[in-house]
Amino acid sequence: MDKNTLIGMLLMGVVIFGFMWLQQPSEAELATRQRQMDSIAAVQQAEQQRDILQGAVDTLSTSELSHLQSVLENLPAEGAVINNEGVILALKDGQIDGTITVGDTTVQWDEVMARTSQNPAAHNLAVQAVQRALDVYAKNGSFAASLSGTEELVTLENDSLKVELSTKGGIIARATLKGYKTWKSPQVVLFDKGDNDYSFTLSNNTQRFETKNFFFTPKKLNDSTVVMNLELEGGAQWGLKYTLVPGSYMVKMEMVQQHMNRIIPLNINLVDLDWHQKISRHEFGKQFEERNSGIYYKFAGKGGDVKYTSESGNDEKEIKDMLKWVSAKNQFFSTVLIADSVMSTAKLTSQVISNDTPDYETYLKDVNIHTMIPYSSDKPVPASFYFYLGPNRYYMLSAYDKYSPNEDLKLTHLIPLGWKLFRWINTGVIIPVFHWLGKFMSNYGLIILVLTILIKLVLAPLTYKTYISQAKMRILAPDIAKINEKYPNQEDALKKQQKTMELYRQAGANPMGGCLPMMLQMPILIAMFTFFPSSIELRGQSFLWANDLSAPDKIVEWATHIPFISNTFGNHISLFCLLMTVTNIAYTYITTKSQPSSQSMPGMKWMMYLMPLMFLVFFNNYASGLSYYYFISLLITILQTYSCRLFVTEDKVRATMAANAAKPKKKSKWMQRLEEAQKQQQALQRQQANQRRKR
Repeated sequence: MDKNTLIGMLLMGVVIFGFMWLQQPSEAELATRQRQMDSIAAVQQAEQQRDILQGAVDTLSTSELSHLQSVLENLPAEGAVINNEGVILALKDGQIDGTITVGDTTVQWDEVMARTSQNPAAHNLAVQAVQRALDVYAKNGSFAASLSGTEELVTLENDSLKVELSTKGGIIARATLKGYKTWKSPQVVLFDKGDNDYSFTLSNNTQRFETKNFFFTPKKLNDSTVVMNLELEGGAQWGLKYTLVPGSYMVKMEMVQQHMNRIIPLNINLVDLDWHQKISRHEFGKQFEERNSGIYYKFAGKGGDVKYTSESGNDEKEIKDMLKWVSAKNQFFSTVLIADSVMSTAKLTSQVISNDTPDYETYLKDVNIHTMIPYSSDKPVPASFYFYLGPNRYYMLSAYDKYSPNEDLKLTHLIPLGWKLFRWINTGVIIPVFHWLGKFMSNYGLIILVLTILIKLVLAPLTYKTYISQAKMRILAPDIAKINEKYPNQEDALKKQQKTMELYRQAGANPMGGCLPMMLQMPILIAMFTFFPSSIELRGQSFLWANDLSAPDKIVEWATHIPFISNTFGNHISLFCLLMTVTNIAYTYITTKSQPSSQSMPGMKWMMYLMPLMFLVFFNNYASGLSYYYFISLLITILQTYSCRLFVTEDKVRATMAANAAKPKKKSKWMQRLEEAQKQQQALQRQQANQRRKR
């Protein structure tokens, strides 16, 4: 910027400032203007007061009345009404008639058209309600005629499932499972009307159409198929076709349409899907059922994993990858939406029902699922799905993989059977044997007994090895004590270890011989821990005093809660769990009595007695079938222990050890490396001792 430009700008600023200063009003002029404004405000206030006294109210404009008349004339059926947020209007002999309900007050149409009212506040709210209804119809364009109607329910059913379809939104409003009952109802209603709703959102370049707002026209093609249809402008149609697969829990849902490219442009290639469900409670033990409910989902592709939201609390997940199916899962029942193609990304939200709400006793979780579906407005069937509405029964879910020939649906992962190793044991061994036994016996208490005996027979060699190892260690205990007395000093630790290992080698004993067989049994014990609470076969099955083997067998209950452990222990005592605890304490007594280390480590002894009491707290709220299994298993283990003591005497073990000691022993490579390492460490210790003496 040069000197002349700068001077010019300064001069212009001076001129403008001077002009504004000369033009500012005087104090007298300001006072006059204020008096004028006060007079105008007073007149307006007086007019408002007069209008209120005379009952003057808001009214609809001429254009709004014309729009309302046009909307009513274009409704799809004679006598159809606008029904939106309390506004119920129709044409009667060519004239608008009806009511508008605002709060607890109902205003007649004639009152809305009046210029005055005895209740101006309600009148104005009614006018605003009509204006909102007109706005909704304006936004829904070609779909506007379907905003009004009367909700009806259409039923489809087979031997397994009954579904009721609502014309409002064209959704499955209620699903009832036949052959199952709850703790307070003769049938399992998977979800009831108002608990489950889903909506597709179609859009063009300026408008969004949510199908939950529309009234569909049902057309029953046959006993198993219904089409929920929307008749749109220009001959276009959009609907949902439902087909109940005979003899199954599957419902096929197809999006069907004609001439939709007249409303939805071809460049729109995705449709939003919003699904909300309150997961219903079906079991008496709500706490455990709640811990086994949530949203499960599978990633698309042959290797797609099955994941789930947190089952213990609120959770929210943003999924960026493609999904094959998503489910609102209960402990024993699930609602699964399976896409024929894929679902593109998703937002999943799961919330635990708070205990201070009226829904707490009826529902477990409140879940919301938002995803997107590939769409094309020129295809007759742009998208299709399967709804699985049924029990979490392993072989049934496995059979439904045929509905997706190109990939494994992994619906069996709706059943929590533990991590990979434990799941493999359950699916490869436990479930097939359990299912096979069910063909010959109808009492599941007896089936669990036989299953337990079979498992213990298979594990008997490991149990025998454990007992023999414990017997050898008990016999060697005096010799090990002598070695400890001979080498009491820390610097002789390596020598003591050498002598101990040499004693074990000569006797053919292994200090890990008792632990290893027990570790090999642990995967089976853990697999059973996941199997019993998830087995729907046990649901409702009684045995002895237990009314339901999938729930706790309560013999004593109380209203108060025990501090610190109430959430885990519950407010009851389960008899099978108590028997398991007593048996576990007896087994602990038997094992600790035979172990020489129990005398020198009394703290460890009491810790071993504490463990059964911890199991009592932990298992008291679990399925009685699980406690019954562990109870029977411990009893059989005690019998095996006494049988081993009867047939395997200490003299026989000593004779075997003597024979092993007499045999020439070839050092294993591991033992050679151990001895070499010990020699190196001894040499290092001697070198360090010499250095200390020199100092």
